[in-house]
Amino acid sequence: MKAATIRRFQTVHTWTGLLAGFALFVAFYAGALTVFHDEIAAWQNPPWRAAPDARVPVDALIESLLAHHPETRDDFGIVLPGGGHGAPYAFWQGKDGARFATASQMDAPAADAGGGNLADFVYALHDSLGLPVVGLYLMGIVSVLYGLALVSGFLIHLPQLLSDLFALRAGRNLKRLWQDAHNAIGVLSLPFHVIFALTGAIFCLFAVTLLALNTVSFNGKLFGLFAQAVATAPATKASGATGAMLSPDQLIARARVAALAQGVSSFDPDYLHFVHYGDRNAVVEVRGLSQHTLGTYGTVALSARDGSVLAAHVGAGQDANGISWSALYALHFGSFGGNTVRWLYFVLGLAGAFLFYSGNLLWVESRRKRRHADQPLRTRVMARATVGVCIGTCFGISGAFAAALACSHLGIDAALVQRLACYGLFLAACAWAFARPVARAATELLGATAALTIAVAMADLLGNAGRWLQPWTPATHAVLAVDLTGIALGLIFARLARAALRRGRDGDPNSVWALPARAAAAAN
Repeated sequence: MKAATIRRFQTVHTWTGLLAGFALFVAFYAGALTVFHDEIAAWQNPPWRAAPDARVPVDALIESLLAHHPETRDDFGIVLPGGGHGAPYAFWQGKDGARFATASQMDAPAADAGGGNLADFVYALHDSLGLPVVGLYLMGIVSVLYGLALVSGFLIHLPQLLSDLFALRAGRNLKRLWQDAHNAIGVLSLPFHVIFALTGAIFCLFAVTLLALNTVSFNGKLFGLFAQAVATAPATKASGATGAMLSPDQLIARARVAALAQGVSSFDPDYLHFVHYGDRNAVVEVRGLSQHTLGTYGTVALSARDGSVLAAHVGAGQDANGISWSALYALHFGSFGGNTVRWLYFVLGLAGAFLFYSGNLLWVESRRKRRHADQPLRTRVMARATVGVCIGTCFGISGAFAAALACSHLGIDAALVQRLACYGLFLAACAWAFARPVARAATELLGATAALTIAVAMADLLGNAGRWLQPWTPATHAVLAVDLTGIALGLIFARLARAALRRGRDGDPNSVWALPARAAAAAN
């Protein structure tokens, strides 16, 4: 490959990485936590610290919904709590858009789902940076830039791929060590990053793509055709005659039997969709998750009156549309291979966050003046932004965990408090990074993140001390795993804080990472 071509790819790789890097750090760090969505939900609301309405049966929730909103009878959904924790809630389309409500919220339904659910909040950070609508499209564009960075980076390192792949040259040249670590992680995890970039772009820009195709190629008919193509239940009309409905538990049991008959090893329902409830022609779609299969999500359609199976889009019954979409989701979130694959995706998420953090550090190192303590403005700004945004993201998410834990014990809704804690600490970290010397800010923010992360985990461990002596359940394992993972992450942050302090004290004084006293001594 010609030198000019390599330089061109280096330019593309550098600028696409820089433009997308901050958003991708947030997405990867939050995404690593999102892999254990149900475990985080159990940590926030375990059976011994149940959320409001957690013990309300699904049939009682449906009765409350129809009593307060009888117009929803023809079309509504019930979201079942993940892993059996939290509260089930109803979903329907009102005059002003989507509405969500648990049993006690029917008089004042919310416009968004799971506002106080910490796991959903972390997922929103991963999915759209916590910014409704705009954030989703922004992350779609970021995913495209991410793909360009991957392709250009691979082409840059292709000539020396095998010789440098496992080279981690430790020594006084810290830039080379960071470069080696950045390259090794990037190449070894390349297949997964290609999956993340591709599926992220598809998920985030899917609606925009449909809208464009609908206008350009399908003469305004695409949305109707798309709805028919992805439908998982036959279209029915209300008969006008009332009929007794089977209970949700009975319908779930029959759906599970039908799903297992299609060859899957498990089927754990998480969503019920009712059409014409109370009518003799009522239909329910039961969506569920199956483990150890690439098509993880499937749907069984039943008659809500007698439980007869109308369609089974699960396992061997999946059509091309269903298996494609389900496979994309499974590949993005690692839900197809049980706990082993989920832990792998967790590590890959953290490694991906490191990839973007180290990429920014390498940009700073490549542009600093080697023999001058006074560094260019652009390197100082990038260093401060990297410290503020990246470490601030970790600090803010730990703050959201602290807020959720406090709200659970106080019995108040965590929705607003955890958002204020997360965004407030994030903005405070960014301000701190620009107000303090870079090396001190990095050390202090890493130390604060370590202290807060460990404190939250230890507070929960000690608060649940009596539970560890009682018979263990899957919920007990989930809560303990979240706490132990929090302690491990806190120790990693503490180690990074120590490394940042050592770099500032003993590293090159002609660097933005040097402590102010050493930089001043070097200038004199």
